[in-house]
Amino acid sequence: MGPRTARWQKIEIVQAPNLASIPWLVHGFSTRRGGFSEAYGGSALNLGYTAEDLRETVNRNRAAFVKQLGASGWPLVVVRQFHSDLIWLVPGEHPPAGDGLLTGDESVLLTVRTADCHPILLVDVKKRAVAVLHAGWRGTLKRIAEKGVGEMRRWFGSRPEDLRAAIGPGIQGCCYEVGEEVREQFQSQFAYADRLFTVTKESDAIHERYPLLFLTARAPGHSESLLPVKIRLDLVTANRRQLLAAGLRPRQISRSPLCTFCRRDLLFSHRADKGVTGRMMAVVGIRPR
Repeated sequence: MGPRTARWQKIEIVQAPNLASIPWLVHGFSTRRGGFSEAYGGSALNLGYTAEDLRETVNRNRAAFVKQLGASGWPLVVVRQFHSDLIWLVPGEHPPAGDGLLTGDESVLLTVRTADCHPILLVDVKKRAVAVLHAGWRGTLKRIAEKGVGEMRRWFGSRPEDLRAAIGPGIQGCCYEVGEEVREQFQSQFAYADRLFTVTKESDAIHERYPLLFLTARAPGHSESLLPVKIRLDLVTANRRQLLAAGLRPRQISRSPLCTFCRRDLLFSHRADKGVTGRMMAVVGIRPR
């Protein structure tokens, strides 16, 4: 099932279908549509403090976003993200850096900011507890999704069968090119790593027109190809595999098909925009009883 997009005024928010029916839950994945930022081509909903945007504009965007979620006045809990596997309990004493948050408290919004990496929401429907995770390739390599489930169990006694997970919009396997060193690191950590990568050789008109120029003395089948190779990583499948390994069933996990690189009309993409782009925000919170 694909995501459900809810429109309120000029702001568009993507919701996970397996979370939308939970009555006490507030959640959403922002898009670039709506808002007040002019730095990224028109009125955009930039929710990150970036070099190109004004802080007061971002604050205005955040207030509008929270209002559209129906959570006006709820504080946004934000940490400095650095592609780690650190997950912090809210409230609690924690450093201002990490890539995951969890809480059982009401009327607060846990957040992560993204522009290609995948946000992941975890919800315990029995314990009324929630978590949000930031999963780029480094966090995925460190098993942040699997550790997130473990932290839910540690702090709230969550059982895998009571959890619902949603992997939000991010760069998909169709577009996420990585280097050989990334593939090697995944191969060192996951037995199924090769299933996470797609390797393709680019066609070359010169090779096709003048094949004799590229003959070698090696036996057939032993020559190294001089054609460029593209390696693509499927982060959605990688994180879904971790959630399954942590005990969730396939029906408990939803995944957005939206690709930040493909859908620049709807989403911010650090890669597609060559580093000059805004930030989206994934949020999750618990309504008061």
